[in-house]
Amino acid sequence: MDVGEYPMAAVTSFRSFRVNCNLEAFVRMKRNNLSVVNKIGQSSPAVKQPKLGFYSSLNQTHMYPVLLDWGSLPHHVVLRVFQYLPLIDRARASSVCRRWNEVFHIPDLWRKFEFELNQPATSYFKSTHPDLIQQIIKKHAAHLQYVSFKVDSSTESAEAACDILSQLVNCSIQTLGLISTAKPSFMNMSQSHFVSALTVVFVNSKSLSSIKIEDTPVDDPSLKILVANNSDTLRLLKMSSCPHVSSDGILCVADHCQGLRELALNYYMLSDELLLALSSETHVNLEHLRIDVVSENPGQIEFHSIKKQSWDALTKHSPGVNVVMYFFLYEEEFETFFKEETPVTHLYFGRSVSKTVLGRIGLNCSRLIELVVCANGLQTLDDELICIAKHCKNLTALGLSECEVSCSAFIEFVRLCGRRLTQLSIMEEVLIPDDDYSLDEIHIEVSKHLGRIWFPDVMPIW
Repeated sequence: MDVGEYPMAAVTSFRSFRVNCNLEAFVRMKRNNLSVVNKIGQSSPAVKQPKLGFYSSLNQTHMYPVLLDWGSLPHHVVLRVFQYLPLIDRARASSVCRRWNEVFHIPDLWRKFEFELNQPATSYFKSTHPDLIQQIIKKHAAHLQYVSFKVDSSTESAEAACDILSQLVNCSIQTLGLISTAKPSFMNMSQSHFVSALTVVFVNSKSLSSIKIEDTPVDDPSLKILVANNSDTLRLLKMSSCPHVSSDGILCVADHCQGLRELALNYYMLSDELLLALSSETHVNLEHLRIDVVSENPGQIEFHSIKKQSWDALTKHSPGVNVVMYFFLYEEEFETFFKEETPVTHLYFGRSVSKTVLGRIGLNCSRLIELVVCANGLQTLDDELICIAKHCKNLTALGLSECEVSCSAFIEFVRLCGRRLTQLSIMEEVLIPDDDYSLDEIHIEVSKHLGRIWFPDVMPIW
């Protein structure tokens, strides 16, 4: 039996609602009797109406919920309530009465849907019921516009997601997201199966504006199909960790999707040609460029360099672009980066980064807004931080962990940046007491320069 067609679980859960609906005739009779009394009272002006005291008013107020006919609420009111309900509660509520069941099938409720696909053996999250999935495909596929698939680490869940995608032939999806909650399970399935399912959506939607397909086996030919059918509407594309996509494939997207505003990719896809394509006169201003710099084999990957002229072309064409870079490299692999002016705005180092690289950042990253260093080593970063404070005039956020900075140097850094530092997350073990300041004194000086109370972060002890 389809969801929304009075399932037994819903009848049990909403027994109280059904009782009210069964008494509908009685409620209407009582309401009609009241209206008759009111009419008699209004037609007899000589009859003096008694004043209602406090307790009488209170009792009359408590009568209203009893007299309220929930089944006669307008569709748009019930629809508004349904939009705040989880799917399972919405389905149960649809069995209360016929009008609510009609609202349950209104297309507006099915424009956005997240398929959760998990295997009981590998995940404790609940999955979307197979009967509901079939009902959506059968009755509401044409209404879907914002669709996401959240899968666990199992290959079976990824394959189930692709099976659903391959059936969305009568859809007009605008936003598509494929999300792996643990390991990238889409990478473990057959590439031909994945590409075939994804192509169905690319061909039939014709209006895709946002696509998140990171950690998937998407390839260059499927991107060409995407471009051929959605070049006028595509605005956001996130496809980091897609090893079957080459720099030529992403260049094809940039060349034809002139409205692209947000792009996320791996560094190996980045090229001078891509930056120049994003900077062409016919291309809209890029707003967000995220680059993941990842090394799986330490010491074996040599990273190519990007010319300063290419970066300059991008910032000239899109002066407000946010260039976000995530680094997961080892110290010896940073040789290529930050030797020339780089317009990065947000920098995140997930592994150890050397003093030399941080010194280059202070000299060549003048657009820097946010810096997060997760590890550095045992050498203090005093000079490097002060250099960053002097040259990176837009810096508003700093995060430090598993590195060392003397208390005096840190206070000087905060003094140079001043109140523009809106986010300052520093682990307490990062700060090294010196002759001028102890850990007990540092928060007072830092708070004075920030204009607000500040304390270093402390690792909780469980």
